[in-house]
Amino acid sequence: MRAMDLAYSTMFAELSQRCMDASFQSEFPVEGRFVTVPVKERNYWYFDQTVDGAVRRRYVGPHSDPEISRRVEQFKELKDSFKARRKLVTTLIRDAGLEAPERFTGDVVEALASVGFFRMRGVLVGTVAFQCYAGLLGVRLPSAAMQTGDADFAQFHSISAGIGDSLPPILDILRMVDPSFREIPHQMDSRRSTAFVNKTGYKVEFLTPNTGSADYDGHPTPMPALGGASAQPLRFLDYLIYEPVRSVLLHKSGVSVIVPAPERYAIHKLIVASRRRSDPLGAAKRNKDVFQAQSLMEALSMTRHQSDLAAAYADAYSRGPGWREALAKGWSYLPKAIGAEFRLSLAEGMRDAGLSPEEHGLPAGP
Repeated sequence: MRAMDLAYSTMFAELSQRCMDASFQSEFPVEGRFVTVPVKERNYWYFDQTVDGAVRRRYVGPHSDPEISRRVEQFKELKDSFKARRKLVTTLIRDAGLEAPERFTGDVVEALASVGFFRMRGVLVGTVAFQCYAGLLGVRLPSAAMQTGDADFAQFHSISAGIGDSLPPILDILRMVDPSFREIPHQMDSRRSTAFVNKTGYKVEFLTPNTGSADYDGHPTPMPALGGASAQPLRFLDYLIYEPVRSVLLHKSGVSVIVPAPERYAIHKLIVASRRRSDPLGAAKRNKDVFQAQSLMEALSMTRHQSDLAAAYADAYSRGPGWREALAKGWSYLPKAIGAEFRLSLAEGMRDAGLSPEEHGLPAGP
């Protein structure tokens, strides 16, 4: 694994800024206006626009997000620069060696971005999210870890229910990309769908954390903001999508996306690997989980983000015996020498972050 030249890292940061500016401008026409709405003692930005004589209000984001608030202030000055962004994307792929997503995947993510999925605090997860980390971390991640045949999206139910806004019907959005998309009736409740598939088997799935009783496992969760789609509740997902970060999918002129923090993605992959079935398909998925976790931990160590990785590990470790057991099992899948090296790096990161390595099952070090 090699670090990118500083010039390309700077270029990626500029592209990320321009893509968010462009997506913000396209979603909010200058005829409307931004308003502050208090909800449960916190302020949120909403956008009011008059449509057919009636005011339509859409959720924008928390008042505390400086990136959103800055764009609200500069809203009328934002200028789209499609050609410049396209050139940046081409340069990052051709000269910096970053990976572009498979075109169909890019089209699916772009379609959901264009109707406000990420504005509504949705998070791109899975291997497509992994593709967004190279530019963010300033390294060239192995392309073997980026192959996928589906796209996964997640949102907290509390956010979906609380923002008072919704996407257009999900099936309509996906059929703009490929008319053959259809709903997959959920096996526990055929009236609801958490996944959609096209004629070639490409799957789009919506997920949400299950932080309650095990009785909810397997049952689809209605998601008011997801245009009629429900979401599959999953354990450990709340950890993954907590405090996500902004990045760019290198598709066309760049797609501004929200992805899990890379350190949480790495630790989550170790946890998920521990829960894979032992059949051939489960083993193949587990190997991919471990490879992605290993790649990101190496990248984070290279770029001196050990303390971020250590804090993410400490958070998972502190959540109870079940989490510690999953971490230990996932860690055992790493090559022994690499696992030992990472443990030393984690211990160093914990000391840098003011945490105790010994209290988190790591070597005390010097």
